[in-house]
Parts: sequence; structure tokens; C-alpha cells
Amino acid sequence: MNETKEVIEELRAALERNGIVLPSLGLDALFLAAASPRSLIELGRITVDTARKLAAVLPEEGGRS
Repeated sequence: MNETKEVIEELRAALERNGIVLPSLGLDALFLAAASPRSLIELGRITVDTARKLAAVLPEEGGRS
């Protein structure tokens, strides 16, 4: 679970560098109830403005920039 928390913080920092804040970003607590627990990251719901910002910083062809 420590790795998941590290990834969440990396993602939060990367988004913030691009002016994007996902208020609900965090660990999905329901994953603990699964028969085969695996870490899931909750991104949450976002505003249209945030969705536009997110789309603007993602690479067009799915590759890493």
C-alpha cells in the first residue's frame, strides 16, 4: 500500500504542476473488501473546466511526452 500512496502523491504533484487539482484523488477504500485485494486509485468526479485542463496536457497519441 505504500507504493500506492507514493503513486498517488506523484500523480497529485504532476497534475498540480499543470494547474489541475482532483479533490477526490486518493486511495479507494473499497478495494480492501475484494476477495483479491489490489490497490485502486480513486480519481473522483471533476468539473468541465478540470476535464478540459486534463485533456489539454495529455499526449494526443497516447505516448509519453
